[in-house]
Amino acid sequence: MSSILEYEPKLVWKHFDEIRKIPRCSKHEEKIREYLLEFAKKQGLKAKTDKAGNVLIEKPASPGMENKPIVVLQGHMDMVCEKNKEVKHDFSKDPIKLKIEGDKLKADGTTLGADDGIGVAIALAILEDKNLKHGPIEALFTVDEETGLTGAFALEPGFLKGRVMLNLDSEDFGVITVGCAGGGDTIITLPVKKHKVEGDMAFLVIRISGLKGGHSGVDIHEQRGNAIKLLSRILWKVKQKCSLLILDVTGGDKHNAIPREATALVAVKKGDVEELKKTVESEGKDILEEIKPIDPGFKAEVKKADSKNEALDKKSTEDLINLLYALPHGVLAMSFDIPGLVETSTNLAKVRVEGEKASIAMSSRSSIKSALQATRDRIHAIASLAEAEVEEGSPYPGWKPNMNSKLLALAREIFKNMFNEEAKVEAIHAGLETGIIGEKFPGMDMISIGPTIKHPHSPDEYVEISTVEKFYKYVLKILESL
Repeated sequence: MSSILEYEPKLVWKHFDEIRKIPRCSKHEEKIREYLLEFAKKQGLKAKTDKAGNVLIEKPASPGMENKPIVVLQGHMDMVCEKNKEVKHDFSKDPIKLKIEGDKLKADGTTLGADDGIGVAIALAILEDKNLKHGPIEALFTVDEETGLTGAFALEPGFLKGRVMLNLDSEDFGVITVGCAGGGDTIITLPVKKHKVEGDMAFLVIRISGLKGGHSGVDIHEQRGNAIKLLSRILWKVKQKCSLLILDVTGGDKHNAIPREATALVAVKKGDVEELKKTVESEGKDILEEIKPIDPGFKAEVKKADSKNEALDKKSTEDLINLLYALPHGVLAMSFDIPGLVETSTNLAKVRVEGEKASIAMSSRSSIKSALQATRDRIHAIASLAEAEVEEGSPYPGWKPNMNSKLLALAREIFKNMFNEEAKVEAIHAGLETGIIGEKFPGMDMISIGPTIKHPHSPDEYVEISTVEKFYKYVLKILESL
């Protein structure tokens, strides 16, 4: 394959090529922070960090442009670290392996990290290029955006001086984002009891795989299959017909990723094995027929497993299956105000059985604060029926659109002049740091823009190479024209 270093703008691709070699899973941004601070030192630019590990790099205005407003270029350091099960990759040390397919830059079986590695690379290119025309720049690089926006939450008053901000974390070139959903996570802990497995039992693994997964906000409207929900549906059918005991259930990983794979290790009487296989096959065929238009790769498989000594008892098995099957997932309401916009949704993100408890993670979103709370209350109520404990994380705020924004008007005008078409102006059903930053720094005039990135948070992620150069030139024109 050709090298990304051959593409324009060369400074952007140079930095992205370096970034993709640096471990930067959420909550493990130490190496990328070192890279940013070393970069600032080499460029002779002021840089600082805060207690959370966020980094701010300042670049003075071009000669004659000192009176322009300070512009904040904002992106996040971390990436979602997901890989296909069969892929051998250690995100703590291995560089992301790249593939180029036409205009698509992809990774080899893992997430690419273009979200938000491209945004970071563009900001660094702007900081490095001494031939550009712009006013004063503050480049803000936050930590842990992907698992709770904690870097943005930790920003303290005075860390930023600028009140005009370009968030570089959107994923559709030609779309200017002016609003986003708020959200909040819920952790459900179900106490379980285990006992010794007795009798003539067979041990089997039921595995769900082949699903697309994706971002639990951006992709939720597509009704992609959730591996945990589909597994619970199959298990619920199986327990009606077989003497089923659960030993383990594992599915999902990140709160903002739709689970692509899930497995259940189960025990059944040997006389029930064929009935279990028949039920999984039958229900699997029904599910595939339902979701084939969006998830044609869905598979439900049964394989033999090694014998085990302990399993959840019958009541704990039923409680866990019933809880997983009852919990909501997907779009719960569409917006009345903005056609096609998801208003409220929830994602059944993760399940694990560890010791004497089963842990379930839910992530809910809404552009309406009361609807978000109602959704979390509903989850709490369902968990209470199962006598499970509920822990709710602090919700993060949404970002209300400001259609009178001067920055928005300028960005629309420049896009029309550069590309001879109107930019779309949208709100999205995903969490952006803009909501939090706008709340912490009152008066911030901001938009969110980016190149085209598809299927973020999954190994199918790719960036359209041609849109990166267009986007870079677009950002430069905005900076010059403010």
